[in-house]
Amino acid sequence: MVSTQLFDLSGKVALLTGASKGMGRAMAEALADHGARVMISSRKLDQCVAAAEAINVRCREERAYAFACNAGYKDQLRALVDATHERVGPVDILVGNAGVNPFYGPMSDIPDEAYDKIMATNVKSNHWLAQMVAPDMIAKGRGSIMITSSVGAFTPSVTLGTYHISKLAVIALARNLAAELGPHGVRANAICPGLIRTDFAQALWDNPEAEERARQEIPLRRLGEADDLRGVAVFLASDASAYMTGQALTVCGGSNMWS
Repeated sequence: MVSTQLFDLSGKVALLTGASKGMGRAMAEALADHGARVMISSRKLDQCVAAAEAINVRCREERAYAFACNAGYKDQLRALVDATHERVGPVDILVGNAGVNPFYGPMSDIPDEAYDKIMATNVKSNHWLAQMVAPDMIAKGRGSIMITSSVGAFTPSVTLGTYHISKLAVIALARNLAAELGPHGVRANAICPGLIRTDFAQALWDNPEAEERARQEIPLRRLGEADDLRGVAVFLASDASAYMTGQALTVCGGSNMWS
């Protein structure tokens, strides 16, 4: 058996948004599997509790905690961070995974309310969270921030234009955090999933055409699954990526290898 400390997260505290299901839940499970204690948050408390309880059963000890939070509101994020401090401790790992897309169609038709909601939840909330938890990491001289972007950041879209803009902004945010916090030993990276079979993206994959496109155009010939994000989350959270910051890592089955 190979023994390594590279991926050991024992004693680490991870705070995740958008983590009650889908990619966020898969990442929370993986971090807990590798020893971290995780605070799971999303808008619906019952789903957060269910996810936390499942992780605790899986790990045979209390490693997951639940808190309801709408990431688009600064006061709720502050309450989330405070609850994490009180119940778990200072934050070592931040996973900003919450995201919304309330509008499909050309940008010429998007209402201001929908535009503002996309940018607030997908971009500004992660800026706020980084501000709130960075002092924890700076005090320790180390820490990892990862924010979920999308391969959509690399292409225009006539139906998801504002969402794509927000995800490109997320990469810029991660890179600026990397530059500002790097001297303190804190790393920041963006994760760019391709088309993942989750409820959030169901409108994009739940049809025969999408399945056929995946088989024909994606080099690995399949859509992504939430569990495909487990490894990259552990990698970025752990010492395995100790010299990696300011990067945008695609997890897309090869569909965006030329971006």
